[in-house]
Amino acid sequence: MSTISGVSSNLIPLIQSSLDINNQLTDLSRQLGTGQKADTYSGLGPQSGVAMALSGQLSAIGSFDDTITAVGPNINLQQSVLQQIGSIASATRASIVGQPVFDIDSSGQTTTQKTALDQLGQILDLLNTKGTNGYLFSGSAVDQPSTDTLDHILNGNGAQAGLKQIIAERNQADLGTTPLGRLQIPAPVGSTLSINEDVAGSPFGLKLASVNSQLTNAVASGPTGSPPTISVDLSGGQPNDGETIAFAFTLPDGSSQTLTLQATSSATPAANQFTIGATTAMTAANLQAALSAGVTNIAATALPTASTMAAVNDFFGDPPMRVSGAPPSAATSQVAGTSADTVIWYTGEDGAGSARSTATARIDPTTTVSYGTRANEQGIRWIVQNVAALAVTTYSASDPNAAAEYSALTQKVYTNLAVPDGVQNITDIEASLASAQTAMQTAQDQHKQTSTTLQNMLQSIEGVDQNEVGAQILSLQTSLSASLSTTARLAQLSLVNYLAPV
Repeated sequence: MSTISGVSSNLIPLIQSSLDINNQLTDLSRQLGTGQKADTYSGLGPQSGVAMALSGQLSAIGSFDDTITAVGPNINLQQSVLQQIGSIASATRASIVGQPVFDIDSSGQTTTQKTALDQLGQILDLLNTKGTNGYLFSGSAVDQPSTDTLDHILNGNGAQAGLKQIIAERNQADLGTTPLGRLQIPAPVGSTLSINEDVAGSPFGLKLASVNSQLTNAVASGPTGSPPTISVDLSGGQPNDGETIAFAFTLPDGSSQTLTLQATSSATPAANQFTIGATTAMTAANLQAALSAGVTNIAATALPTASTMAAVNDFFGDPPMRVSGAPPSAATSQVAGTSADTVIWYTGEDGAGSARSTATARIDPTTTVSYGTRANEQGIRWIVQNVAALAVTTYSASDPNAAAEYSALTQKVYTNLAVPDGVQNITDIEASLASAQTAMQTAQDQHKQTSTTLQNMLQSIEGVDQNEVGAQILSLQTSLSASLSTTARLAQLSLVNYLAPV
């Protein structure tokens, strides 16, 4: 009788093989569905470290791109605001040319000035624009408005003086107690006349710049001494008819004015002429009278505008400067205004660093862009203060010099808004922000290229060839089917199958 043994023991490896094949099929099915070789880095074997490094680089690039995405809209908004302010400055210049006639209403202002007031309000509103992180033109103080209100800036706020008061005080200080704009022109001593500043070192009024004499026999000198003095000595003889002498003055805003006086033999001299007298002493007296009249005219026409422009520059400066002492007409110095007595028009951060450095963003491992802005940057402030000068000045219909003053003011504002050499242009700020935009775009382009390369490398490690996986699945399914069939056949074996029928 034959003995059959080991059938059950032979089933164990077959069953285990089937289980292994099934596990492989499960993993391959996952790979086919996800496109990934493994669920964890450890499942990648020796290449797990490389995969982790590549993933880290891709994550870092994603963070840089997120930063660019967050910063980009802010810079775009800053650029838009700056362009609008530049357009307002251009519109102000155009209105000066378009409406040159001096025609004031009951408020003492022209239509051009009223328009400028509206434009000033628009500029301040624009400077208080908010971005995604707060106020765009407040430096690093993004939670603070960039400027005070239009009303406070112009009219003051309680004990704080506004621009109108600062201008009024400066106008008085520059004119002084006489109509000569802080100059003194005493009566001649014999045949010698002189003109001098009232106080040495005073920032106010007209300043003596030079004298240029074409008068025969005359000796002109100065300005020298303390306070500065110019003298003209005619004791050497009379000048000739038609000869001239020119006095140059520096005005409070740094501009200059020249008064040219002409000798004449006429007993009824015209404006800016002086009669050659019977003696040199009489000629000196006539020259002194003509000089006084000419300086008085400058003080009544050119000086007020120059004074206003100086006051506007004082108010919008950092710190704002004010006339020191009362009455202003007798003042001889300035003092820095404080938040207790003067409206501080710019209310954002005003640290020692550059405006651009108040907001930075790292957009690449080796690249950082700076895009901060402050409303008190010169390029912006220059527009604000010049539009403000036009907007706040008023005139009296009864003032015979009003038209000349207005003409001087509009010419000054028109010229200033063209931005003279040495003054930052608002386009300079736009250009620096454009550099940041260019750097961000360049970084994004590089990130895109780098990400594509890294993703391809990572895919070669983590990814699978789905066609190959499909083939492996079919092969394993065939093997599993065969294994299961064999196992089933073995499981069905018994002694009965081996006994011959009786």
